[in-house]
Amino acid sequence: MAFFTQNPKFDWIFRCGLKGLCPKCGKGPMFAGWLKLQKTCPTCGLDYRFANADDGPAFFALCITAFPLTFFAVWLEVAYAPPWWVHVLTSVPILGIGCLATLRPFKGWLVASQYVNKATEAGTEGLWAKLNAREDEAQ
Repeated sequence: MAFFTQNPKFDWIFRCGLKGLCPKCGKGPMFAGWLKLQKTCPTCGLDYRFANADDGPAFFALCITAFPLTFFAVWLEVAYAPPWWVHVLTSVPILGIGCLATLRPFKGWLVASQYVNKATEAGTEGLWAKLNAREDEAQ
């Protein structure tokens, strides 16, 4: 647990991502819906166009959440060999709810991490600058 208290950058990313708060000010909401990001932070005005989580939240939800929960379904099958409807009533809801519940924190952590670490795709800084300049001119 010492790592968390000695790394303020990690603490900030973790707190903002978990709570869905703006990674710049830590006050405004990051999300406009369950997984939809705000266009800008209503508190500090941070533009969320930099955020590009793509399939990252789904990947982490599957690897970190679904993988261990699958062991429950396998254990249930091996230990009790229940009829298929028992899995429909237990395993499917546990996996579904577990994955859906973790998607938002994972997306929040990825977006906060991108902001705090000023992450960009390698070699695309100039392209992003041109693209954002065109979007700013159109507005």
